[in-house]
Amino acid sequence: MALRGICVLELAGLAPGPFCGMILADFGAQVVRVDRPGASGDVSHLSRGKRSLVLDLKRPRGAAVLRRMCARADVLLEPFRSGVMEQLKLGPEILQGENPKLIYARLSGFGQSGRFSRVAGHDINYLALSGVLSKIGRSGENPYPPLNLLADFGGGGLMCALGIMMALFERTRSGKGQVIDANMVEGTAYLSSFLWKTQELWTQPRGQNILDGGAPFYTTYKTADGEFMAVGAIEPQFYQLLLKGLRSPGQQRKHRWSPELEMPSFLLSPQDLDCNLMNFPIR
Repeated sequence: MALRGICVLELAGLAPGPFCGMILADFGAQVVRVDRPGASGDVSHLSRGKRSLVLDLKRPRGAAVLRRMCARADVLLEPFRSGVMEQLKLGPEILQGENPKLIYARLSGFGQSGRFSRVAGHDINYLALSGVLSKIGRSGENPYPPLNLLADFGGGGLMCALGIMMALFERTRSGKGQVIDANMVEGTAYLSSFLWKTQELWTQPRGQNILDGGAPFYTTYKTADGEFMAVGAIEPQFYQLLLKGLRSPGQQRKHRWSPELEMPSFLLSPQDLDCNLMNFPIR
């Protein structure tokens, strides 16, 4: 396993931190989750491959135990808002002073500096501030969040894991640890680089563009049995296969689609999902 022999201390938190720790454990790291006293355990259900212990970091004895553990660890993952660890006298200056090789990974909503750095938030808040939420939703409707996967898990946990991997690699050259400032807002904005660099694809209002559900060949349709069928036929060859499967060779050319020429839902709705899928054999 790639991370065999790497010791990670994960301070318990909500889903982004546990997801990051689970990724590291899945690739062989020894991950120890540090829970608060009285906590109900792993509420995120993301503790695969981890061990756990309880420490009260607000008490000198608990903080001292964590410091001793950090002196031998490779990575500390902390999910708190800016300033919390410093108040506990467990900031990177102290812990890396005792272990210069320690990688100190900070995973927060808004980062360690700025007007929101000490503000609480959730996935929908981070998604909104990144600008991505404004692009998700049907035309004429409110924007809606795609579960809590994009900001919490993609922009947060996954990006933090990537930062830890790069810091581990850099340490093989310098012999020193790094401080990682991973946060959901900037991570989500980075994930959406394609969105901001291809503005020519998003010239219409939300929900009226090719990739946001506005095109009849890239959207979902309800079937007769109440299920849904996802259609993604952007390229000409796939669009022709779609028309063939729908038994509608005379359907309008895709470059001429408009609200008046949308793919008629009756082509899908008379049949249930299984019947529709039979018209599109896997190739």
